[in-house]
Amino acid sequence: MGASFLITLREGLEVSLVLAILVAYLVKTGREAEVGAVWKGTASAAGLCLIVGIAIYAAVGGLHGTANQIVEGVIAVAAASVLTWMIFWMRANARTLGSELRSRVDAATGATALAVIAFVATVREGLETALFLLSAETGSSTGFEVVVGGLLGLAVAAILGVVIYRGGNRLNLKRFFQVTGVLLILFAAGLVGKAVHEFREALDFENGGLVEPVWTVTSGMWSQGSFYDFMKGFFGWHARTEWIRLLAYFGYLIPVLYLFLKKAPATTESEKVLETAGR
Repeated sequence: MGASFLITLREGLEVSLVLAILVAYLVKTGREAEVGAVWKGTASAAGLCLIVGIAIYAAVGGLHGTANQIVEGVIAVAAASVLTWMIFWMRANARTLGSELRSRVDAATGATALAVIAFVATVREGLETALFLLSAETGSSTGFEVVVGGLLGLAVAAILGVVIYRGGNRLNLKRFFQVTGVLLILFAAGLVGKAVHEFREALDFENGGLVEPVWTVTSGMWSQGSFYDFMKGFFGWHARTEWIRLLAYFGYLIPVLYLFLKKAPATTESEKVLETAGR
């Protein structure tokens, strides 16, 4: 549940940020009547992402054995790759996000064009979210727990979206995206470790030092229970971790975390969304 909450909170806030910029700029430029087109595009994208997510979940849910291991490994690799790209893209482009969106709004000559802008922005985040949530479900939590955590994350993101619209300069978005970025990198490292584990099992690679356990915890909260499920789903912790999984985990985590923290942008334009687009 914790992983799905963070995923939808992060992705939902990015969508909220985009919508806040679009709506604020439309209001500022006297185009309030066209705000409805933004909501229509957003709703259409959300509906499409929901359908695609359910279809993928249904297709994957019926697999077993080697096929299931390969698919889970591929999904984990895809999710980790997209997640890493998303984190660094937001880090690099946050400063120019507002100006780019306002330029698109200026170029949009009708309600349909505005709906397309909102649709494209939302559908990208929505499809990414569906992929990440599928990885969270196959990793640890049940489907119900993932849904509940995801809905809670979206609810909080919606509230923060209102805060951004009404006083975005009061919310430290730079710090928010930095902290959630680090947490999501840890989540992605767990996905990389999971992918290696699944591919190892699919290839029936069961001999050698790499498959020997680094540690084995047989009792206590680190081996079972809600805390264990949270740590497993969020950080990739396992009571019995083989060397190949651990090496894959840190082989991803160390360089990616270093690059992410190496030099953060000074000030993001998104932090001043109302100051520049709608106050």
